[in-house]
Amino acid sequence: MTTISLAIEELIKETEYGLELRLIAGKQGLANRISSSRIQKPGLALTGYIEHLHPDRLQVLGNTEISYLRQLPEHLAITYIGKLCSQPICCFIVTKGLDPPGFLKMEAEKAGIPLLVTAHQSSTFISLITKFLEERLLPTTHIHGVLVDVLGVGVLLLGKSGIGKSECALDLVIRGHRLVADDIIFVKKKMPASLVGQAGGEIQHHMEIRGLGIINVKDLYGVSSIREKKLIDMVIELVEWDPAQEYERLGIDDQVYTILGVDLVHLKVPVRPGRNLTSIIEVAARNFLLKGMGYHSAREFQEKLLARMEVRPLGDEVE
Repeated sequence: MTTISLAIEELIKETEYGLELRLIAGKQGLANRISSSRIQKPGLALTGYIEHLHPDRLQVLGNTEISYLRQLPEHLAITYIGKLCSQPICCFIVTKGLDPPGFLKMEAEKAGIPLLVTAHQSSTFISLITKFLEERLLPTTHIHGVLVDVLGVGVLLLGKSGIGKSECALDLVIRGHRLVADDIIFVKKKMPASLVGQAGGEIQHHMEIRGLGIINVKDLYGVSSIREKKLIDMVIELVEWDPAQEYERLGIDDQVYTILGVDLVHLKVPVRPGRNLTSIIEVAARNFLLKGMGYHSAREFQEKLLARMEVRPLGDEVE
């Protein structure tokens, strides 16, 4: 999987999370990349001990760190900060609107390390920047399929082109369920192990129905028929009916489908004339909810059969 990163310059341009960052020094380092959502407060690194410094993380300096640097003899402070800036640090961020000492500005400028300031308290800023980085640095992929919300269950419909995924989704919408995305689904991994799917901006709320063309589900059925994004709970793959193929008859063993390292419940549903796929998908969603409550119909049925076989006397005939 390709490592996801973003430039420090993007932190300054960000407005949605209210980071309120401004550049003080080190403009030439704005292209530095950050790939970790974790931050670090330098601590002992300000005394020259850089053994456990993580230069790939944002280095946040609050009131304690700035006060410590100000009370140091200038020659010592310059030595310590010079040693710190010799590391490939991606960025320094000073909180509480504090004015960084002149030697910190000088060394950051010399080393090409962006030095940013925010008016937020350290605790507030760390919370904001962590949420921002976790969102921006999440592993992502895109999948060809349809994502629908069926009874609160995120159902991802897969299958080859023309097998009827969009028609199934439209029928589900007509029954009162909700469309999330059709055709191309953008999937993000939420830590530790969940997936969120949504549509691209241009095709959001739209579906392609062969014979009709592009339709706008939101305009046709109202806002209650769509969702912006949804956790993906299970995968239902529509496959062409093959008489020579063995399909699941009991459902005792759960199959999995892996996306971005996350295992999802996987069902293969054969398609043939006369099968009501919409009803099957609804039942699959209801069954998923039951399993989440600890009730597994197929396994309970098997246990009852095994228990009956154990108690039947030898020679007892089946009526």
